[in-house]
Amino acid sequence: MTTKCAFLGLGVMGYPMAGHLAKHGFDVTVYNRTTEKARKWAAEFGGRYEAAAFDAVREADFVFACLGNDDDVRSVVLGEKGAFAGMKPGAVFVDHTTDSADLARELACVCGERGLGFLDAPVSGGQAGAEKGVLTIMTGGKPEVFEKAKPVMDSYACNVTLLGEAGSGQLAKMVNQIALAGAVQGLSEAIAFGINAGLDMKKVLKVLERGAAGSWQMANRGSTMVDDKFDFGFAVNWMRKDLGIAMAEARRNGSALPVTALIDQFYGEVQAMGGERLDTSSLIKLLPRKK
Repeated sequence: MTTKCAFLGLGVMGYPMAGHLAKHGFDVTVYNRTTEKARKWAAEFGGRYEAAAFDAVREADFVFACLGNDDDVRSVVLGEKGAFAGMKPGAVFVDHTTDSADLARELACVCGERGLGFLDAPVSGGQAGAEKGVLTIMTGGKPEVFEKAKPVMDSYACNVTLLGEAGSGQLAKMVNQIALAGAVQGLSEAIAFGINAGLDMKKVLKVLERGAAGSWQMANRGSTMVDDKFDFGFAVNWMRKDLGIAMAEARRNGSALPVTALIDQFYGEVQAMGGERLDTSSLIKLLPRKK
């Protein structure tokens, strides 16, 4: 029998991720708070859609969610008409949302009480990674649940790793976002410096990509930063949400994040400039550059 999946949340990440499930032969039903988007997805990929999460998940063996934040997840999965109430015993819920480790632990407990499997599984790779099906997934949960779900997640990922108990995936995503913030700021300063020094920065970046300073950010966003283009999916608003989660966790575990806190302020300045929906590489807009 064909494995049945439900996907909750069809944003810039969820829409293509659900599409890859359908392309790999899974029987997929989707839900989105804006029903028109779910209808569009169903027409494009040949799956089904439901106007309520409760109805979308009722026959699913695996339920995936990619939503906005802790409150969004709670509003969709908890309550008498939430997704958990509609899921059949033994089904697995996989939360791809970047949210708090506390929420992951809370949902793991609720799923355990209901006889459901649970994984917190935030992703990295951006919109392009979702569209190409090559995401990295950082996962927390029980090994036996992970082994059941991994072959399904492989439909839209190239690197799916179990890192520990529930909450471990979200903690790893915080590590990712802390490192990413520093990388983007460093690349912004380097590009602005090179432009002001009169260098052909696209040529310079091609040289540097294969050296010690090379990074995914440099290879994928360096030239677009030079061109002042910032419409590549992962918005400043979401980055600030993620950094806020990381800094709250740092206060709890005694970590110091001075650079992260400073860059979070810089992103606040981008927001104040009207850049809420620009992608994260827009930090360079704060730096003076010669025309």
